[in-house]
Amino acid sequence: MPKMKTKSAAKKRFSLTGTGKVKVKVGYKSHLLSNKGTKMKRQARGTFILKDCDARIVKKYLPYA
Repeated sequence: MPKMKTKSAAKKRFSLTGTGKVKVKVGYKSHLLSNKGTKMKRQARGTFILKDCDARIVKKYLPYA
């Protein structure tokens, strides 16, 4: 059976933790930041863990991660 391909978009946006959870960067932080509040920009700094229902979908795109 041939190797499965990893989706390039998913490879760039998601990463897996050691326990197999999906880690994502918070969005809305790339441009037009003058209109966004300080609180929103501060909270969008880090990463967060996806919910299990969404993580199942993402893991299909990352077969070898």
